[in-house]
Amino acid sequence: MKLEVRPVTADRWADFERVMGPRGAYSGCWCMWWRVESRRSFDGPAKERNARMKRAMKRLVSSGVVPGVLAYVDGEPAAWCSIAPRDEFAALERSRTYARIDDAPVWSVVCFYAAKEFRGDGLMTNVLKSATEWARDQGARVIEGYPVEPSAKAAPVDVYMGTRSAFERAGFREVARTGSGKPIMRRTVRAGRT
Repeated sequence: MKLEVRPVTADRWADFERVMGPRGAYSGCWCMWWRVESRRSFDGPAKERNARMKRAMKRLVSSGVVPGVLAYVDGEPAAWCSIAPRDEFAALERSRTYARIDDAPVWSVVCFYAAKEFRGDGLMTNVLKSATEWARDQGARVIEGYPVEPSAKAAPVDVYMGTRSAFERAGFREVARTGSGKPIMRRTVRAGRT
């Protein structure tokens, strides 16, 4: 398996759509959940919300903002990882659960999604490693994630923020716990190498 990670840019929008599927991954989110200013953005009928979130993500990408990376397996778009400077995630910045633990300028990993045909092969760890290298090349020095510790039969929607084991295999370590007991994990990277 040859894995390549590329930033989501306007010229890769069709590949992003292909990975996200016709409904936009989990509940038509289009990976805008952590980016929106208000949760009211998700109000309304599902079909309407899905179209609104898709338009919002497309506007973001068209503006030149890179909201994350796509993973290609043997040249085919296979998975998505939302990784960006934490301050780009308005809802994360407001979150009491995931409040900042210090003043470090962190990049956050807030979502993973794999096209159905690429699930179950340990892709999350490899995508996370590659996304970390990409973020390092963009200037990130501290990368933070908020994974879950799922049961053996967790559904994909339950692990959209990643799993603790995938983060550990990608070189992250726990640095704190939320009030509800969820791990906050970090990896520090240096320019030129991870």
